[in-house]
This record gives sequence, structure tokens and C-alpha cells, in this order.
Amino acid sequence: MADKPVRADKATAVAELTDRFRDAGATVLTEYRGLSVAQLTQLRRSLGRETSYTVAKNTLAKRAATDAGIDGLDELFTGPTALTFVGGDVVEAAKGLRDFAKANPQLVIKGGVFEGRAISASEVTRLADLESREVLLAKLAGAMKGNLSKAAALFQAPLAKTARLAAALQDKRAEGQPAEQATEGAEQAPEGQPAE
Repeated sequence: MADKPVRADKATAVAELTDRFRDAGATVLTEYRGLSVAQLTQLRRSLGRETSYTVAKNTLAKRAATDAGIDGLDELFTGPTALTFVGGDVVEAAKGLRDFAKANPQLVIKGGVFEGRAISASEVTRLADLESREVLLAKLAGAMKGNLSKAAALFQAPLAKTARLAAALQDKRAEGQPAEQATEGAEQAPEGQPAE
């Protein structure tokens, strides 16, 4: 009879982990052997509020990954394993883990899950080497602004030419010349200079 409450607890834990695997933008598996409680607390804080760092039993985490439809992680569930469930920017979380691992070599990145597929430790490092979402969006906005400026200049050029032509016609009419001569002079004027 003592087994039933334990099994219920395990089933609940597996269900919670399964949901977290499904809801996370990415999940990174690490080995934390040798890290103190203070270091783990520091790591959790450095990852931000949208990312959680959870120590889990390998058998339960492996079952949860399978239930979430994720394959290719079985060999990573050895030794003390912690799961980093990323809810925010995946690149920032990967950078946080990479930087913490550099300062604390006891933290070993094993691999993870990104966009529903298993990734290796080197792929997690490559994610960390990418620029953050905000930087990429700023670059895109800058490129779009430059292209919009070019487009505006292109659209203004015919308008400027038309305005020069209208001004030349008006000047010639004021002088009493026929309109045909005025348009010939305006069409021959160089770009950016009004016709005489």
C-alpha cells in the first residue's frame, strides 16, 4: 500500500515535467555535480525569471521527455541532471549557461531540445554565439529604415522634376514665351537645377 502514494507523486512529477518540456522554447540539460547551493542559486538568478533551472531524477525526466514526444535525449540522462526550461529568449539563456559554465567548470552542458528536436552541447554553444533577438531586431529596423529612405528619395525625384517643369512653364508664361519653348528648356535642365 505504501507504493501507491509514491507512484502518484512520480506520475504527478512526470506530468509536470512533460508540460514544461512542451511549453518551453528550449530545454538545456546540464550536469551540476560539485556546484554548491549558493552557486546554483546564482545560476538560477542569472537565467532570469522566464527561465527555470530544475534538478530532476533521470528516470522521471526521461519519461517526461518521451511523453512530450522528444527523442534523442536518452543518453544525456546520466549522472546528476538538471533541466533548464527556457521561457524567454533562447539565445540569452544559452549565453547565461555558457558564461556560467566558463566561470564554474563544474557545470557541464550536455545538450538539449530546441524547436522540438534534440541538440548537442556544441549546438547549445552555437546558439549562445548568436546575437540576441533585440540586437537582430534593431539591425533589421536599421536596414528597413535605410531602404525606406532610398525609396522616399526615388519617389520624390519625379515630383521634383515635375515641380521644376511647372515652375519653368510659369516663368515662361510670365515672360510671354509659348509653352512649348518653356517645356523644352525645363526638360534639358540638369538634375537638381531649375530650367532657365
